[in-house]
Amino acid sequence: MNAVKIAAIVLILAGVLGLVYGGFTYTKTHKAKLGSIELSIKDKQTVNIPVWAGVGAIAIGGALLLFGSKKS
Repeated sequence: MNAVKIAAIVLILAGVLGLVYGGFTYTKTHKAKLGSIELSIKDKQTVNIPVWAGVGAIAIGGALLLFGSKKS
């Protein structure tokens, strides 16, 4: 397997996961220490993945898989 096929498969998988899940959530932590007092704030962030990005990744990955490995 060459690098083009691996990149194509990764794009297709990322596109499918983006369509299935629609986004992901992560937690950002802010910490502050003032003398003996420690403050910690956890902020939950959500990143939505647009449908067009998932479909585009699948299309580009498919095109790479079909046309990327052909030699002239």
